[in-house]
Amino acid sequence: MLCFQRQSNSVNEYDAIVIGAGHNGLTNAAYLARAGLKVAVLERNPYIGGATVSRELHEGWTYSNCSYVCSLLRPEIARDLELPRHGLQVVPYGGGVTFMQNGDIFGKYPEPERRYREMQRHSRRDADAWQRYAADTMKQTRLIRPFLMKRPPNPTSLRPGRLRELAEYGAAFGEMGEAGLADTMRFWTKSVADYLEEFFETDVIKAHLAGSGIIGTALGVYSPGTAYVLLHHYMGDVDGNVGSWGFARGGMGAVSGALAAALQSYGGEIISDADVGNIMVSGGKVTGVALRDGREFRSKIVVSNLDAKRTFLDLMDEGDLPQTVVQRARNFKIRGSSGKLNIALDGLPTFNGLDKKSRLMVGDFHFHDSLPRLERAYDDWKNETWSKDPYLDLLIPSLFDPTVAPPGKHMMTVFVQYAPPKINGREWTDEDKAGFEKSVLDQISNYSPDFRDLIVHCETRTPRELENEVGLTEGNIFQGELTFDQLLFNRPFPGYAQYRGPVKGMYMCGSATHPGGGVMAAPGANAAREILADLREPNVVPEGYADD
Repeated sequence: MLCFQRQSNSVNEYDAIVIGAGHNGLTNAAYLARAGLKVAVLERNPYIGGATVSRELHEGWTYSNCSYVCSLLRPEIARDLELPRHGLQVVPYGGGVTFMQNGDIFGKYPEPERRYREMQRHSRRDADAWQRYAADTMKQTRLIRPFLMKRPPNPTSLRPGRLRELAEYGAAFGEMGEAGLADTMRFWTKSVADYLEEFFETDVIKAHLAGSGIIGTALGVYSPGTAYVLLHHYMGDVDGNVGSWGFARGGMGAVSGALAAALQSYGGEIISDADVGNIMVSGGKVTGVALRDGREFRSKIVVSNLDAKRTFLDLMDEGDLPQTVVQRARNFKIRGSSGKLNIALDGLPTFNGLDKKSRLMVGDFHFHDSLPRLERAYDDWKNETWSKDPYLDLLIPSLFDPTVAPPGKHMMTVFVQYAPPKINGREWTDEDKAGFEKSVLDQISNYSPDFRDLIVHCETRTPRELENEVGLTEGNIFQGELTFDQLLFNRPFPGYAQYRGPVKGMYMCGSATHPGGGVMAAPGANAAREILADLREPNVVPEGYADD
């Protein structure tokens, strides 16, 4: 392991400062501290975790009140930072169910035989198509997974190292052959609806699978690019099972808690209630940060875990940046589309057509049984209002994790599409929030006769709360759309996709960088690797610092 000598001697002077104690910021800081740097993470809230947080907002119940399931967290990072030793335990779950308006259900069982029989009940053709669909998505997953923990190539650079990186990507695509490469390009740019219709004929099966293509995305199921978003949700794993999902025991705050413990075990510091107002620059180099309360922290390395808009337009002076960077930050697509409800329940609800002891109860619940219904939910977003027939991704983690609710009680987490960043061009009001909440509760109640009677407490989060409380611009959970024009060397924008900013000593480590959003921690780890590489060769000016 590479180690560096600590040189800072002032109380407020550090080798590296990381802005934001979300999971990527904590990951980045932990790797830097493990290498021997004196590191401080500055967090504006009194608690850590950003969107990866557990909070007891009603006595006895613990909510994962933003991110809520775990799969994308890279196993390499968990091993490097010994996260299980620091308390992280991920319990896998599988399956899911979609409730139909005619009273029937579609159950996606994790067991192959049961899944086949259930799909066959709806369509023999679709049951036979499943293996072909699974093989095709796995082919795309195998292509991209090896590059999640690597710096994206710079196709404009002629440096030997950069050319080798580009050749590595080219070789991976080339191995697919002409037909495979054509299929891949079509896959990355087509809609999830078009992709699913290549395999399946049954409305409810297509609708059940299509949800993964729109979660966190201001696009509809017929929008080009949503097939890749589906892939993004398939590329994780739990216990080596690719595509599996799980619950972090104790809520998603267990992820950030384990990362924080790892950071502190290496001597790193976390300073809460530290709201950064400005990244200080002198002579084209960062010198530290200034907090909004007047305090200053000095460092030659500043790492932003914030999105590209907040980093360049809010925390940096425009005069310190190339004008092209300012313009690209303004144009960066970061449209909010999601909301969240966390609900404390007095007991386990009854759902129409589903036995409480069914294997499907421990999966995710959906209530859209056709692609047109999903598209109409998106139409509401385009009309600048919340969906009146919203897409929901509902789970009951307390069926797996008894630590999140009192004995005999339950906790329900509900992710919601769609919720626009503004309502008819204006800010959200409390009345709007109440209407949004009602649309979600109504949706669930349509399929659960006793659900409303069991509600003890409900926390509702619109894009307003996600931005104001968590710092997610417009409430976008990925810190920027995962569309083809904002992936790989275009994320966040060309010339600055290798985690370095336009000012020497300034770096980015959030989900607005490669490989994107979700509780993956890869951006944080990748950025740390680039920082340490620059420290090894201090006289080499890396790409990203060049004048535009």
